[in-house]
Amino acid sequence: MRTTGGPAAPVSVELAFTVTPANTAQALGSGSLPVLATPRLLAWFEQAACASVEPVLREGQSSVGTRVDLQHLAASPVGAEVTVTSDPSYSDGRLQRFRVSGRHTDGTLVATGEITRVVVDVDRYLGRFA
Repeated sequence: MRTTGGPAAPVSVELAFTVTPANTAQALGSGSLPVLATPRLLAWFEQAACASVEPVLREGQSSVGTRVDLQHLAASPVGAEVTVTSDPSYSDGRLQRFRVSGRHTDGTLVATGEITRVVVDVDRYLGRFA
């Protein structure tokens, strides 16, 4: 990973989730099958990326998603456990990139991709909408 700027650096994160009926394409309207919906998988990846960037954030800062590249490669039925990982691949202070992947407990690759987040000052960012 290339890191420039401040002393804090993003960290690798691993989170485990179990597919429930509420996580399916059928439930989320992203398809008609009772398997893990891509939008839910993406939300899990974003959750992991947010946790990865947390050490970089100072008081009054947060991060916002700006780019996603995701390949959903394998179906996950209700009851399947999916472990998602977020590994820092680039950090320049504001711009943070993470390689993400998801696997079933048997090692099957469910998805892979990259998420970009940008560190923002919360008051300044939200002030744009006031």
